[in-house]
Amino acid sequence: MKWLSFIGLLTVATALAQPIEVEDDSGRLVRLPGPAQRIVALAPHITELLFAAGAGDRVVGTTSYSDYPAAAKAIPVIGGYEQINFERLLALQPDLIIAWYSGNTAETIEKLGLLALPVYMSEPKSLAGISRNIRRFGQLAGTSTLAQSRARAFDERRQRLRQANADKSPLGVFYQVWEDPLYTLGGGHFISDLFALCGGYNVFAGLDDPAPIVGVEAVISRNPQVMLTGNHHGERSLQQWKASWQRWPAIAAVANDQLFFVNQDLFTRSGPRSLDAAERLCEILDQARARYNGGPQVSPQAAP
Repeated sequence: MKWLSFIGLLTVATALAQPIEVEDDSGRLVRLPGPAQRIVALAPHITELLFAAGAGDRVVGTTSYSDYPAAAKAIPVIGGYEQINFERLLALQPDLIIAWYSGNTAETIEKLGLLALPVYMSEPKSLAGISRNIRRFGQLAGTSTLAQSRARAFDERRQRLRQANADKSPLGVFYQVWEDPLYTLGGGHFISDLFALCGGYNVFAGLDDPAPIVGVEAVISRNPQVMLTGNHHGERSLQQWKASWQRWPAIAAVANDQLFFVNQDLFTRSGPRSLDAAERLCEILDQARARYNGGPQVSPQAAP
């Protein structure tokens, strides 16, 4: 009977350790002999996605600013997403590394390719890509049941927001990452999909780069009706930021005082909280529509 029990346990263990094969966001196949037990996440959004997929307890290392959920703050940090300490990474003995293709440096990506370790490249460029990553992380960690449930809830909430805003007039939106140099978020970033969810459009969606440098002249020519930025954890004030744009009153957003501070983590991290950003954005765009319908305007550029 003991042998039968042992054989039964061995059979279950073997079934649980079936090889896993998942395609990452770069189109590469990532193969694991079984569910990952020690995962290193090389960007804050990856950490959030892993927790959403039910694999937070498998994360043994992460990067600076990986501060959500609260449990993530206790995970050892092995550098910033732009500068990874590979000695510390290897000391954690990971069986899976999840990297950020456009955020981690080319040097980091090259070094990862030299390691004899599975590496998954995460690059959600749309809201659908976020839920897809949740599902795939669940596959890699053996937590598919929970991951599928949370991804489905994300998709259903996204669809509700899309339906609620489907017939609203389009508004051009500009997101400013920083001013020196002037960075925005382009078509290669999920924020374009986020804007569309609320009936808006990214005035720089035509640029494939996720975070392109642009000039003030390019902003003026695209004439956004709404402008957004984050306060960079208290480093900037709304009044100072607004004042910096008052030199260009020909911009519709400036002329109509439609410049807003938002939570940059929600708006720029391609994680499950992006729909919290969407709800806030929909409120902002509704407020802007009311302003444009009832007050003085500068004629906006036609939506692309």
